[in-house]
Amino acid sequence: MNTVVHLSGPQRRGPDLKELVAQVAFGDRDAFSGLYDAVAGPVLGLIRRVLRDPAQSEEVAQEVMLEVWRTAARYRPERGEVMPWVLTMAHRRAIDRVRSAQAAADRDQRAAAAAHTPVFDEVAEQVEGRLEREQVRRCLRTLTELQRESVTLAYYRGYSYPEVADMLGKPLGTVKTRLRDALIRLRDCLGVES
Repeated sequence: MNTVVHLSGPQRRGPDLKELVAQVAFGDRDAFSGLYDAVAGPVLGLIRRVLRDPAQSEEVAQEVMLEVWRTAARYRPERGEVMPWVLTMAHRRAIDRVRSAQAAADRDQRAAAAAHTPVFDEVAEQVEGRLEREQVRRCLRTLTELQRESVTLAYYRGYSYPEVADMLGKPLGTVKTRLRDALIRLRDCLGVES
């Protein structure tokens, strides 16, 4: 027999991240410790999803947290919540690392492929893939910031809707609505028939 237990009463709330960032901006190490505890897990998780290398992920996560310490004074609460601000830094830093590694791999590949001329089908397939990716990027730029962040976290980073709502500091219903609207917009922009 399965018993479902419903918990009622006030839910435990985490620290006020905006207040912590404001204190970190003034060099408060204790506030940074609290901020670190609150955001380091999601930062590392996001970076691991991008890099897929635990050692590099930890290194990049530390770089991000150092960047948070150095740039806390630049955070503007009126522009959004703390978690998306930090996760955007993490995502950018992880992508930079991927691009750097990719550039090195591309240099090696170009050197090795200098003697190899790809057949026509490979070239056509690569061009078609690039065009499709650019069309998706163009369509993503037509979304609102909340829609774009929601789509990126849910469909490119693999977070569940409740996790996305938590990261963005928005109600679950709002995130679901924005995702639905975003997918409709993307479908229309990409010319996909329903």
